[in-house]
Amino acid sequence: MKKVFLFLFLFAASRLPAQELQAKLTVMSSKVGNQVDKKIFNSLQTALSNFLNNRKWTSDTYQPSERIKCNFLISIDEAMGNNVYRASLTVQAARPIYNTTYESPLINFQDNDFVFRYVEFQPIEFNENRVQGNDPLVGNITATLAYYANIIVGLDYDSFSPRGGDPYYQKALNIVNSAPESRDISGWKAFDGIRNRYRLVENLTDNRFAIVHDVIYSYYRLGLDMLIENEETARTGVLNTLNLLSALNRDNPNMMYTQVFFQGKSNELARLFSKAPAEVRTRARELLTKMDITNVAVYNTLQ
Repeated sequence: MKKVFLFLFLFAASRLPAQELQAKLTVMSSKVGNQVDKKIFNSLQTALSNFLNNRKWTSDTYQPSERIKCNFLISIDEAMGNNVYRASLTVQAARPIYNTTYESPLINFQDNDFVFRYVEFQPIEFNENRVQGNDPLVGNITATLAYYANIIVGLDYDSFSPRGGDPYYQKALNIVNSAPESRDISGWKAFDGIRNRYRLVENLTDNRFAIVHDVIYSYYRLGLDMLIENEETARTGVLNTLNLLSALNRDNPNMMYTQVFFQGKSNELARLFSKAPAEVRTRARELLTKMDITNVAVYNTLQ
């Protein structure tokens, strides 16, 4: 069973199997005013919540306590007509740290390339062998959510065992390779930009970026999971992670995963190193201020 070593203390809580995701999905439609009957978005929210939470994403059996907590926020930016909507999608997931109540971010990313067609009460269907479906704009809803569901599951597995997430990254890659195609759809191709679905899964599957998996495992399992047992060991694990990521980032400037890794972690990292010896704080500050420029002010507290 997945992650038994981590959740043994919760074993008695429940023996009933559960799906992998504990997802909260919210649809916000204030930007479209009264152009559209808002009941449509309530139906969409319910349907997509059921899709994420009731579908099996792996062949493993999860206990309820093992479900991955995640949030999906769909902000409708424009009603384009003919039941087509342009939106942004924010995806967040967290991972519990061993023997604590703290949860560390796995991903916190805003995808601004989300266009889809939805007619109220239309079936929410996804077929891995026919990702596009009958209508690319309809298929783009489930393709995008299934892509991120697999990314989240992959990151979670990677954080507990080396290369544990590979099968799920491959599923996400297969979605990218078979993604819906339409004039209004973007985010699935290399030429769609440097921060998109294609780039993220490329970072997680291409052997050029293989160190990414060491980064994920080292940060969580060899770093944060050691906090209760030994803070110095935990800091050493995280510092080793930063050294790995720095080397990877030096060879691959502007790599998307670097941004994904640091999103939502600045305060977590600053707290972790705040009690470290001076030489460790200095090294951590040097690495962090180079790789996570937007949070330099936070890291400069490590003086």
